[in-house]
Amino acid sequence: MPSTARWPRRVVIAVAFTVTLLAMAVPAGAHPYGYPQTVTIAADATRPEVVRLTWKAGGVDELTLLGVKLGLLPQDRVLLDGAISFQASDATVLASSAPFASYLLTQMTVSSDGHACAGTVDPSSDLAGSGVDVDYTCAGPVGVARIEVRMLSDLDPAYQTVATGPRGQRQVYGPGRYAHDWALGDAPAASEATVPDHGPATAWKVAGTVGPLLLVAAVVSLLRHQVRRRRVAHARPS
Repeated sequence: MPSTARWPRRVVIAVAFTVTLLAMAVPAGAHPYGYPQTVTIAADATRPEVVRLTWKAGGVDELTLLGVKLGLLPQDRVLLDGAISFQASDATVLASSAPFASYLLTQMTVSSDGHACAGTVDPSSDLAGSGVDVDYTCAGPVGVARIEVRMLSDLDPAYQTVATGPRGQRQVYGPGRYAHDWALGDAPAASEATVPDHGPATAWKVAGTVGPLLLVAAVVSLLRHQVRRRRVAHARPS
């Protein structure tokens, strides 16, 4: 029986590269690596001095965890193995509480022309589904707003927030990037090229794009090498 051909080093390297990247990109079991929380940023069409932020949790268990943190829910909602026991009433308890409103105004801030804007929380009737709105009233019409978002970062610094704004603006808030300037009104929007993109999502992008390309190139090279060997073998006199 013919012996099994050894794979060239370039194939082995490409496979190892892809597998390593994918392994690095697999999220850990901690909840911050699940569905991200989001913030939508919008200007008020009738009140140019108002900026509205809509926050939505990535999962309902985050609401329970935050409720425990704020002392609104019993500690036994977090089980010994780290799992969280969510109940439908948790979101209602959280949404109607003063500590939650205070938490929102502390973890999300807006300033314009160097002056802080006063925030007002609109009590949510569906916190788990549609999130919660917070209106920030500034001293005058807002052109560029500096918005800081640190939601849930006190629970775990790995938490990130995906934010979107007018005219396709976007930002990922997280460790080292809790503040960002947003163009509102007639102000020109910043280029999306300035938006950082780090962490597991970037690793997945690299693994999903570069790794397979290297692997395909290596396989094609192997096939060409085998075809060349066969041609040489057929060309030799018997």
